Amino acid sequence: MPGMQRDIQESTARANADRADSPNGVYPTETLDAVIVGAGFAGVYILHKLRKAGFSAKIIEAGSGLGGIWWWNAYPGARVDSQYPIYALSLPEVYEDWNWSSHYPDHHELRAYFRHIDKKLSISKDTVFNSKVTHANFDESNDLWQLDCDSGRSFKARHFVACLGFAARRHFPDWEGLDSFQGEIHHSSFWPHEGVDVRGKRCGVVGTGATGVQITQEWAREIGDEGNLKMFQRTPNLACPMNQVFLTEEEQAEDKKRYPELFNQRWDNYNGFLYQFQPELMLDASEEERQKMFDMLWKMGGFRFLMHNYKDMTRDFKANRIAYDYWHDRIHERVKDERKAELLAPAEPPHAFGGKRLSLEQDFYDQFNRPNVDVIDIKTNPIVAFEPNGIRQQDGTVHELDTIALATGFDSITGGMKDIEITGLGGEKLNDKWKMGTYTYLGMTTARFPNFYFTYGPQGPTAFSNGPSCNELQGDWIVAAMEKMRDNKQTRIDPKEEEEMRWKEQVNELAKVGVRGHTNSWYNGSNIPGKPIEALNYAGGIPVYIREIGRERDEGYPGFRLQ
Repeated sequence: MPGMQRDIQESTARANADRADSPNGVYPTETLDAVIVGAGFAGVYILHKLRKAGFSAKIIEAGSGLGGIWWWNAYPGARVDSQYPIYALSLPEVYEDWNWSSHYPDHHELRAYFRHIDKKLSISKDTVFNSKVTHANFDESNDLWQLDCDSGRSFKARHFVACLGFAARRHFPDWEGLDSFQGEIHHSSFWPHEGVDVRGKRCGVVGTGATGVQITQEWAREIGDEGNLKMFQRTPNLACPMNQVFLTEEEQAEDKKRYPELFNQRWDNYNGFLYQFQPELMLDASEEERQKMFDMLWKMGGFRFLMHNYKDMTRDFKANRIAYDYWHDRIHERVKDERKAELLAPAEPPHAFGGKRLSLEQDFYDQFNRPNVDVIDIKTNPIVAFEPNGIRQQDGTVHELDTIALATGFDSITGGMKDIEITGLGGEKLNDKWKMGTYTYLGMTTARFPNFYFTYGPQGPTAFSNGPSCNELQGDWIVAAMEKMRDNKQTRIDPKEEEEMRWKEQVNELAKVGVRGHTNSWYNGSNIPGKPIEALNYAGGIPVYIREIGRERDEGYPGFRLQ
């Protein structure tokens, strides 16, 4: 498996190069007020806020540059699906002289954006790159965290902030012979930044989540007429049209006058976007009214057909089916081959519309009208093995391939933190505490792990919200808690066990309200064998979440033990 081996070798080489910067590869332990793990939106924002508040802090980042998931997301077709202008930091000093090319920029532009952030905020000055945190231990004798990295670096800090995002730990299904494949193979999360040449090649994409859709769409264009592309599908992605819009500098200059208003508007909407569900009920509307609404949302594009639709669309299964049937008919209008169309958009829903994360597509469905682009059903005829020359299905069919993209997803929400050995009070390991279920308070802290915070993680709005929106409101809360402790000369903040039990019950109850709470997906951990199936995202919406965490802050943190 040359491609995968090269990825691992390059990662090791980066770590070794970092060690070489120090004599004998040994570093002194640095002591700081706070250590942030992860240099994506959350880590960058929190470092900036901590500096302004007078704290000493550094980011530790496993990658070689800023961007978090956007440093690693170099696979073909990777682009944002949160619409301009709110998939960005709300800091005027960053946005005042930055212009986007479109409503949905790609990974190249996102990495350029993080270079711009660095230029404006000097984030790299306080970032340690090519270092993956492997151990984090809380020292009860002095209320400090000790963090150790694979690069040989170590840090002590009063506060430990994990800004790992929900997709920090890639997942590989347990396929026989995966290492035997002799062609080029890459997981979407560890893609070569120089790209992969697929022109004229026999290619396979395994997985049909948002990433699988994007890679398939892009590779279908890149293979040319001589190449061949097969997308191996277990579950169809109920993708909606992106309807990309390109921007001029003049338009953005006008928009920036309203940026403060628009960024504040995020807090009023359920998902942290600039739109949310309609107050009317689909089942109260006439067929003509529904058709008019659906047509309008479909034309507008983006997540609007899901998130700007009638209020009961994601809460009532009858209303949800009506929306699914509309989606099904639109896809069948585009895919001319009935076999392909039925696999991509079956007459009977594979799950509730929006129950699993859908993707935004540009010409994904149209590409299947090409004779050299196909969808392979692996639900009824599963993959049983990888072979030196390709992939074998249960019925013995072997698909000969030169290049494979694994879009097999992640151990989402909790996987990144479980990838670090985190030890709290009394030597308790976070992995042991969360083995049978996840427990947090406010989706940012967990009992018996003092001075430990996390963003865009378990039991927060996370995957049900716009990322930068969630990260900023959580980042502000975390920095405020640190300031409160400093002002009161306190060295430890630890949530009460009874409060995290109450929070878990609230998260579970809210999950039952919508169709997502009744659908198995990575939203609830069901994509990972042996992982507890549970509500992992806070489904109450951004405005309610803001009230919850604001009440805790304004009342002096009654849900915590402070000392």
